[in-house]
Amino acid sequence: MATMETGPDQELPDDREVLGWDLFGVAIQELAQSVADSGFVPDVVVAVARGGLPPGGALAYALDTKAVGTLNVEFYTGVDERLPDPVVLPPLLDTDALTGLRALVVDDVADTGETLALVQELMAEHCAEVRTAVLYAKARSIVDPTYVWRRTDRWITFPWSALPPVTAAAEVGVVGRPAVVDPVG
Repeated sequence: MATMETGPDQELPDDREVLGWDLFGVAIQELAQSVADSGFVPDVVVAVARGGLPPGGALAYALDTKAVGTLNVEFYTGVDERLPDPVVLPPLLDTDALTGLRALVVDDVADTGETLALVQELMAEHCAEVRTAVLYAKARSIVDPTYVWRRTDRWITFPWSALPPVTAAAEVGVVGRPAVVDPVG
């Protein structure tokens, strides 16, 4: 079955990390605790879209940080397939509003680290201090994130990209609403 993380004609590796929603909640609490224990209090959380949106929002709540921004970066096109370099996509973050702030840049994984390095560099041009947080970091990453929940070198399946994209329902139920489909049977 194709998922959000696979490209055309790709299969997921059998040996991979699988993060479910329940464990995601535990991971966020532990990651937030490591940020709090370090004494760092971010003025703003900057989530790297798309994979960094769920952990970025969750960390902002866990750290009681009200200011949240996003920076859209495209790099991965499938399982271990990427563009030559990460590309910043619109809409762009108002970086002038970050001048002098302490920023926590959040992504789901530091795989090669190129995306995190790009965002960290962009934020450093404006912010007083920039730290990074990821759920997972890999040994090959060119960036060693400030805060890491787990380290692995396996492919990671995240709950937000584990299923295929939602499309229009083929069947229509009562009152024009899509019919409920049982995913098990």
